[in-house]
Amino acid sequence: MAKAVKLEGIFTPTLVPMDARGNVNETELARFFEWLIQKGVHGLYPNGSTGEFTRLTVEERRRIVKIACEVSNGRVPVLAGAAEANTRETLIACETYAQYGAAAVAIVSPIYYRLSPDSVYAYFAEIAQNSPIDVTLYNIPMFASPIDVPTIRRLALDWPRIVGIKDSSGDVAFMMRMIAAIRPSRPDFVFLTGWEAVLSPMLMVGCNGGTNASSNVVPELTRKVWELSRAGQYEEAMRLQYRILELFDTMLYPFEFPDGFRAAAELRGFNFGHGRQPLSPGQRADETALAEVLRCILADFGLVDPPAAGCVARTGQTGTDKIGQIVAEVVKELEKRGVL
Repeated sequence: MAKAVKLEGIFTPTLVPMDARGNVNETELARFFEWLIQKGVHGLYPNGSTGEFTRLTVEERRRIVKIACEVSNGRVPVLAGAAEANTRETLIACETYAQYGAAAVAIVSPIYYRLSPDSVYAYFAEIAQNSPIDVTLYNIPMFASPIDVPTIRRLALDWPRIVGIKDSSGDVAFMMRMIAAIRPSRPDFVFLTGWEAVLSPMLMVGCNGGTNASSNVVPELTRKVWELSRAGQYEEAMRLQYRILELFDTMLYPFEFPDGFRAAAELRGFNFGHGRQPLSPGQRADETALAEVLRCILADFGLVDPPAAGCVARTGQTGTDKIGQIVAEVVKELEKRGVL
């Protein structure tokens, strides 16, 4: 059975490496989990959106959580994504992950069909009533039925098995309203932000931590933002927050999600292969060019070596920066050939 642990700090919604045949590369996955723990993340979060759980089979999702629990071996808690298509399958996942030793499960509200608040409440209530493991709500309104504050409060007060929420809206005011509505009656209830663009501001208003995709790439830096914020060193935390924001935006917007995070994590020494979403040849070429911009950003942090051609001054416009970096690479190659 899972142990009751406080879910706080930085949880990594882990990427999933694929081999040349498009299967989960379990050896590389285990190595990646170990690296994240060594780099200081507070917990692992397999089968989240960054882990492309909707593109995996049930068996693959089970294996990924099992490997996470085996690698962690109790050193950090595992918050396992357990979202399935209905309550029956979700509860089977809850039972399985409890047996593996996960600390809790994260369950997204129903997807595809947009449900009323009463239906969302009924969905989570049935899971909470029958789950053998602690449950965290997962609010991601861009992809699933939104969970409003009154519903979250009802669930928190009615079901002790529901121990927290991961909110990926990025809405600081919404987070404050949740905390104000729930924490006085449930001081143990955990609030996690899934949008690292506002990690430090969320921590300032009372969040316990975050489930942040960037921690796949810069786990030591996202942990540093958490530590500085918890220590009240907000000015320093925000300086680092703004630097991570540039990296986050470059990984997020020019790429198909989560390919930018995969490309950046590869620069830290891992082989993530290609995801299961097919890309056109033009998209693949574009990814290669964008990866050099990511390399330059990571080089500014001292985490990787810069490109051989060096890094051009960035403008904050990813398209412009990509072209500038391509030009620098071409010029470097021409110089090497003696053309220039």
